[in-house]
Amino acid sequence: MRKTILFLLAAPLWSWTAPASAHPVLMISIDGLRSKDVTEARAPSLPVFRKLMADGATADGVRDMLPSVTYPNHTTLVTGVAPALHGIAGNLTFDPLQKNMEGWYWYAEDVKVPSLFDAVHAKGGVTLGFGWPATAGSLSITDNIPEYWRAYTAEDAKVVRAVSTPGLAERINKLSGTSFAATLGVTVQADQARAKAAAALIAADHPQFSAVHLSSLDETEHENGPGTAQSRANIEALDTIVGELIAAARKSQPDVVVALVSDHGFAPISHDVNLVSAFADAGLVQIEKGKVKSWQAMPWYQAGSDIIVLKKRDDAAVKEKTNALLAKLAADPKNGVASVVDRAEIAKRGGAKEADFWVNFAPGYKGGKAITGSLVTPSTDKGTHGYFPDWPAMRSTFVIAGPGVPAGKNLGEIDMCDIAPTLAKILDVKLPTATGKPLF
Repeated sequence: MRKTILFLLAAPLWSWTAPASAHPVLMISIDGLRSKDVTEARAPSLPVFRKLMADGATADGVRDMLPSVTYPNHTTLVTGVAPALHGIAGNLTFDPLQKNMEGWYWYAEDVKVPSLFDAVHAKGGVTLGFGWPATAGSLSITDNIPEYWRAYTAEDAKVVRAVSTPGLAERINKLSGTSFAATLGVTVQADQARAKAAAALIAADHPQFSAVHLSSLDETEHENGPGTAQSRANIEALDTIVGELIAAARKSQPDVVVALVSDHGFAPISHDVNLVSAFADAGLVQIEKGKVKSWQAMPWYQAGSDIIVLKKRDDAAVKEKTNALLAKLAADPKNGVASVVDRAEIAKRGGAKEADFWVNFAPGYKGGKAITGSLVTPSTDKGTHGYFPDWPAMRSTFVIAGPGVPAGKNLGEIDMCDIAPTLAKILDVKLPTATGKPLF
């Protein structure tokens, strides 16, 4: 009997497996970094990225969300759900009469599901968000400098300071060796300052979850196109910046898991398709003195695609008229329309619930913002994104390395919704609304 009791007491010790301990996570987003820019890099190019790949797990590509633009996909990266569920439909809010002055989805209150920030905060953890989209006003980010602007002037520094965690700008000025104002903008220099400031805050506050958004590459690719000399130089500079941020983070948090991500791919373009002009010619939009006065059906700019919104969804005549117009435009290849999908197909793809139709532009074309004049005009941009995610050119990046991550593992092609659950597992927090699953 004594031996039996001793065996029963001891048996659980032999069979029980301790749960993996949580690790802090640093997620670094490089806006517009194509998956192949990393996976096809050759030595000695991009030594930091290549070492991350060797030390950890790498996706061949990430299937991003509809539309493949910054704000919806950055929100998916921290929630694990598609835009139809998290509520961030695009970059720009729908504003047909331009009353919101081209306002973006800046605010955390527009996100309808819990994020990694919320999950870590709920367990009492410290969080850092630096330039992360759709986080202004978040109550779950301990140190928060959201991406935000208004006038594209020096006054924007005051605006961003006002929507950031109180006193954080002054702490950055004191701790980081750079200035708060220097971290704002879309240049390589701004990204470098942002990384220095983030490193200083990680060293000081030891956040369980840090999310840092570096945005210069996206700007460079819009101006020059992807795969150009300017874009390659920008990526090489970011490799160094990311390396310095990782080294600093590991110095203060040796067990940190680093996730390198991006929000979308990129494609070269040469022409704009000004759908509002065509809708005006068809009588679906009314223009007065160079501005939209009223509308029955309205295009909503998403760069490589346009959402079409009906003012009254139950108006069968307007719906049919819009459908006929889109079919006519798609029938002529010179119009640059690759395909059009309806509300049922949009729902399957997880796109915005506001959308009644969705127009996907052909390679080389993107949406235009002119409301009068020619349908197709030369584009001032050289590159863009926002196309349907099934185009391989839109594939984004995922590399993860750190304790518990299998070294040298190829993950194949993954779904963006799987990234947040993977990080939640490492952080030992729950994302009950996430539709994705942990990758390992």
